[in-house]
Amino acid sequence: MKFLDQAKVYIASGAGGNGCVSFRREKFIEFGGPNGGNGGRGGDVWAEAVENLNTLIDYRFQQHIKAKNGEGGMGKEMTGAAGSDAVMRVPVGTQILEEDGETLIADLDRAGARALLLKGGKGGFGNAHFKTSTNQAPRHANPGQPAEEKTIVLRLKLIADVGLIGLPNAGKSTFLSRVSAAKPKIADYPFTTLNPQLGVVRVDQTDFVMADLPGLIEGAHEGAGLGDRFLGHAERCSVILHLVDGTQSGIVDAYRTIRGELEMYDHGLAEKPEIVVLNKMDAIEKAALSRKRAALAKASGREVLTMSGVSGDGVQEVLRALAKVVNRNRKRQTTTAPTPTWSP
Repeated sequence: MKFLDQAKVYIASGAGGNGCVSFRREKFIEFGGPNGGNGGRGGDVWAEAVENLNTLIDYRFQQHIKAKNGEGGMGKEMTGAAGSDAVMRVPVGTQILEEDGETLIADLDRAGARALLLKGGKGGFGNAHFKTSTNQAPRHANPGQPAEEKTIVLRLKLIADVGLIGLPNAGKSTFLSRVSAAKPKIADYPFTTLNPQLGVVRVDQTDFVMADLPGLIEGAHEGAGLGDRFLGHAERCSVILHLVDGTQSGIVDAYRTIRGELEMYDHGLAEKPEIVVLNKMDAIEKAALSRKRAALAKASGREVLTMSGVSGDGVQEVLRALAKVVNRNRKRQTTTAPTPTWSP
């Protein structure tokens, strides 16, 4: 299934049904009076986050969503049927924006979250609504309210605890395939990963979701390579795991390149907790590994872990460091969450 994390959709609510002009006509009843019913309301347009979806591919082929119109009123004061709502089912983590792609309408960050996007038109009053003691035979009714319509942008930001970033061929896919059941494509050329990959990791009774993001390169914020369009999937992460290929010569430049792209992208990514890992330690001599680790620690200003995604050396230490940050963030979210109040 093709991964699609952005879509533009035209939506329209239902128009209200027209009111009815009708008079009671029965044998032996000379003055039946008005009995025209009201029109039914038009359907609303809703968006709902569901758990069994992980891409917006459905809206590549269905780009027009319309609710049903309300039916017109009828005689005998019968109200027209209401139009059925249109419900857009989207993956958890979907943001709904205006057509400009910047103005946020709703952020559906949990399963079952719903947002009302357009309200259906109200039904018009039938002539029975207008009868009074001084106007006993009204011969007019109201039309239903028109439908609303607009174009919206759907943008999916994956719900993951850990965002895995680094230059192409840093070993991100190899690491993800080792620590989870994910099966990303692994090859010895750049940009092997073209779409974000998710994997569930378990370490010391802690489960968390890791997202492998396609490799960044210098100038990604200007559209170079795959650009920075996938960095949005790291915005919800608790911690960023920054992999640096230890076999390359310029490890400090490689680290600074990625950090520069995070700062250019903004959206709070540069301020997130970061764990720096020097990968491919099995292919580096011990003396050279020590020098590179010290240089990277000086450039990053934090402790640098070492590991090998191929042999598995140091992997458990990296996972425990990630689990520690994830658990700390979950506890903070639990303590800051508002206490639900009960009301009869």
